[in-house]
Amino acid sequence: MHLTRLRIGRWVFAPTPWPTLAALFFFVLTLSLGNWQSERAEFKRALQARYDEAMHEPPVHVGRDRLDRDSVLYRRVEAEGTFDDAHTILLDNRVLDGVAGYHVLTPLRVSGSPYALLVNRGWVGVGPSRAQVPLPPVPAGTVRLEGIAVDPRTRYLELGEAAPQGRVWQNLDFERYAAGTGLDLQPVLVLQTSDAADGLARRWPRPDTGVDTHVGYALQWYSLATTLVVLWLIMNTKRCRPRDETTTP
Repeated sequence: MHLTRLRIGRWVFAPTPWPTLAALFFFVLTLSLGNWQSERAEFKRALQARYDEAMHEPPVHVGRDRLDRDSVLYRRVEAEGTFDDAHTILLDNRVLDGVAGYHVLTPLRVSGSPYALLVNRGWVGVGPSRAQVPLPPVPAGTVRLEGIAVDPRTRYLELGEAAPQGRVWQNLDFERYAAGTGLDLQPVLVLQTSDAADGLARRWPRPDTGVDTHVGYALQWYSLATTLVVLWLIMNTKRCRPRDETTTP
């Protein structure tokens, strides 16, 4: 049984019901997934534009109240307090200009607030030997700093679930860090941008909301949908046999 029978020269296009229904189902599915990824890309693109605009706004002051993560994400923030060096950790395998090193994270006990603010103070090189973990100086007394608020749960370098080795961590597990230190942390990580006499490098990349990832996924789904259509046409198109060519349609 054929849904239709169309002859073009020596070729006949005659699709059958069940393969056609299956092809139609998967075509609609892949097309829908492609559209969903495209919509996510547009949403993230608008979000990125809002973040870029927020970078030019006055910094948000971090005081005694708990921050709303979504409203301050990727915005400039300012805070005053004292660094708690006892809870400093170093994120391993961070590379700058081709040199391996660490990111130095230290909580800031915000003045007049029950909350602490985890600050990525910058990058430091490994040094001559990994056996000796660098100990960058920590500014003493009350400090005032500025930085960019980012999501602390984004693992921009994923190296598995390796357990921390003293102060050296492979990834920032925010909940694990908060539980281990007993600190009540604000829901963001601050990438410090203000200068300090600590020898750390602070060259942060532009925040990325993942637009390119969604565009890539959308192209994959659209390509698969196109492939399904092409395969359906090829599988249902056959060359006429010699005896069919003498038969009047």
